[in-house]
This record gives sequence, structure tokens and C-alpha cells, in this order.
Amino acid sequence: MTSATEQPETPAVQRPAAMPRLIATDLDGTLLRDDKTVSERTVAALAAAEAAGIEVFFVTGRPARWMDVVRDHVQGHGLAICANGAAVVDLRDGGRFVDVRPLERADALAVVHAVRAAAPGSSFAVERTTGFHYEPAYPPFFLDPGAVVAPAEKLLAEDGGYTEPILKLLASHPDLGPDEFLAIARAAAGAHGSFTRSSPTALLEISGPGVSKASTLARCCAERGISREEVVAFGDMPNDLEMLDWAGTAYAMANAHPEVLAATTHHAAANDEDGVAAVIEQILRAGSGGDPA
Repeated sequence: MTSATEQPETPAVQRPAAMPRLIATDLDGTLLRDDKTVSERTVAALAAAEAAGIEVFFVTGRPARWMDVVRDHVQGHGLAICANGAAVVDLRDGGRFVDVRPLERADALAVVHAVRAAAPGSSFAVERTTGFHYEPAYPPFFLDPGAVVAPAEKLLAEDGGYTEPILKLLASHPDLGPDEFLAIARAAAGAHGSFTRSSPTALLEISGPGVSKASTLARCCAERGISREEVVAFGDMPNDLEMLDWAGTAYAMANAHPEVLAATTHHAAANDEDGVAAVIEQILRAGSGGDPA
């Protein structure tokens, strides 16, 4: 196991013992380059995997409305797992929601109150199936002209006019470190949701209890009769940890968070070096009887 502080410059590709049936890959920091593009090499590798009978699932913290970057590259089934497992969407059908695993309103309010008490200065945003709304103090990371700006209690009020399912709650803090904020929030409100993070800033993502990339991926695989041993997964941030632990073979990117690097045996080259594509190419060569090295 590579130590949390070491990042090999050219990680050796270690392929699964048998051809996988499904590849699950995170997007930002993993499949996408830092400029948020999908390289030609990666596009070709994804298509080759599908042609070889390996299903590819994009598994991301992004909401469905931010999936245009890979919409043209989804193969076969057309499905993607979004919002850290809270939704399965059909990218071939305009991002239609196929399955939703919501955060209940009461749990969301309980999280807001508990995290505010434990970490004064916290601000919140609400991601619903129909859009994104946030508090006045919440940092405008991505300006949305359709967003409603109001206190979280109003955004989550039963009589507030918002009836669409809540995919996730986001919490931001101006001063705490990201991992410190995550630990505080989990301790204060862990019974009301699944807490994780994928941002380098103190920005937390809270889904319903038991909802994660891993649990939704497991459901999608069960529907297809695919076992965890037949899955290869790629990720780079703490919100990928459960998925990487669940999959039969898991790769952390060379640019991954130290905790992710420490938790995985297999490491791929960095996202800007097409690490996912390189592993897929090796898997396909080995599967066709070629040299895996």
C-alpha cells in the first residue's frame, strides 16, 4: 500500500484477474481532465470497453444538469448515477430521472440545526430534482439565475411551496478545514444523513441516510446480475471511498486525496494523464490475450 503522502509518478497498472463486466468511474478529478474535458484517448477507451461488452457507469456528485460534459460519451444503457447516489438519470432521454433516493425534509432540517450549533457560521444550499437554492451567506460557487435565495428553514419549510425531492443538502464553512468540518458535521448530525465531500474547500454534501455512490451502484449492479467482484471503480475524493471499497477492483488516481490513496491498493495515473483510459486499455489488451504490461 502506498503511503498517504506518496504519489507515484507513473503508477504501474494492475489489472483485475478476469475481465470485468462493469466499469464505474467518478468524473471530476478522475475521468475529466482539470479543464473539465474528456480527452480523445478517454472517449476511445470508453467506447472500446462498451464494444467489448463492459458496461460503463459515470458515478458522480454532480447534479443531472451538469452532465452535458459526458452526455455525448455515454454508451449502451445511457444511465448515470448523479448527486452521490441520490439519483439515476437517463442521459439519452434529456437527463430524465429513472430513480431518486431523496433526503427527507425532516432530516434536512435536523442537519441544518445540528450543524449550525456545532459549527457556527455554516451556511446551506438545497439541491432538488428541479434546481438549486441557497442561503444569502452561501458562497456563490456557481451562479444560477433560477435559484431562490432564502434561509434554509424557508427553503425546507413544509408550507414553503417546494415539493420536489431533495437530492442533497450542501453545507459550507468560511474558516474550518474541509476534513475538520466533515468530522464535526458527522458527529453532530450523522444520524440524519450521509455526509461526504468532494471539494477542496469546506463544502459538505449530505444525502439521505444510507445513500451513497456505493449503495446506488450496488443496486444498479444487482438489477443487471453483476457482482461486486465484476466491477472496476475509479475515484479521487472522499465521496468515492465507499464505492472504491465496495468494488471488486478499485483504483485511486495519482492526484487523489491522501485518504483515498491510503485506502486503495491500485493506483492509476493522474486524471490529466488519462489514468482511467490507460487502465481500460490494459484490461482490454489482457482480455484479448495481449500483453497486459
